[in-house]
Amino acid sequence: MGLAALALLLGAVAAFLFGTSTPPPVDPAWAVAASADVPPGSLTVRFTGTSTLLFSDGETAWMVDGWFSRFGARQLYRGKIAPDGEAIARGLERNGIGGEGGGRLAAVIPVHSHFDHAMDAPEVAKRTGAILLGSPSTANIGRGWGLPESQIRIARSREPERFGRFEITLVETRHFEFPDPAVRAQALERPEIEAPLVPPVAAFDYRLGTPYAIHVRHPLGTFLIQGSAGYVEGGLAGYDAELVFLGIGGLGTQTADYRETYWRETVVATGARRVIPVHWDSLMGPIEGPFVGEVRAASLLSSDGDRTLAFLKQKLAETPGLRIATLPRYDEVVLFPGMGAGMAEAPADVPPPAP
Repeated sequence: MGLAALALLLGAVAAFLFGTSTPPPVDPAWAVAASADVPPGSLTVRFTGTSTLLFSDGETAWMVDGWFSRFGARQLYRGKIAPDGEAIARGLERNGIGGEGGGRLAAVIPVHSHFDHAMDAPEVAKRTGAILLGSPSTANIGRGWGLPESQIRIARSREPERFGRFEITLVETRHFEFPDPAVRAQALERPEIEAPLVPPVAAFDYRLGTPYAIHVRHPLGTFLIQGSAGYVEGGLAGYDAELVFLGIGGLGTQTADYRETYWRETVVATGARRVIPVHWDSLMGPIEGPFVGEVRAASLLSSDGDRTLAFLKQKLAETPGLRIATLPRYDEVVLFPGMGAGMAEAPADVPPPAP
């Protein structure tokens, strides 16, 4: 009876840790709605979750990461994973790409080569005709999936690439440093994928590769995507941006000094007055419906939402003119209105800074 009671207790603990989620580390008041009106020629964004972002100016569309597959804890930590074709098809369709009447992508650009950024990107490229742009490790993910070499391009840090009116520069940076030594060793040591990676494979077989910040210049505006909460001191000097898509996953587990330095080396260094947090929702959450925070078991390793949220609120309070907004799932939001609509100082529907 004692063993049975212990088994029930352990089962209840496991159900709590893996079946429930922590609150997302963002303020619901920061949420913006889809843009009701999209003036012609506007630069828009759609957000799927994690750091999958779709940008378009009406002529050219390109995507960061393109990750749509989702897996449960058991499969992630003990099993093998592979891209989910049905999830990718649905995700592209919900973003207005692929399917009947859907457009094509010029490029899909993973910020690094972990599974939650690069795993689905080769299939996204196959379905949309996009160039897969990234590190040699990302290229080997593409090769392992059978993506033609004509659609694979190795990025050179700080050398701009042009897609339509977008000038996109990948700047080598650092990944978030996991506080748990075992997780840090698995996720960050021996970072290169040295041969074509053929799934299904273990999640940690999607090694880091080279992590990048993505800087974008466009006639309508400038912005930066920092997908992971890491930085190189002085690494973004000279890369101005009006807006930063700021990766905040796990930021609360770091020291107060780390958080301050991260903010200084991304938001302050670029001169941005607008921040859109990314990589704050659960890697195991649903791909439809409301965003949820990390599964409690995962949050023990790499997240502390309360500290992250308090830090962002602190920055709002102490930085005059700063705006923070969170995006809806899949819906189009105007970042910079088209020239004919008149230039705006802030994205459509972004609320004013908190008093």
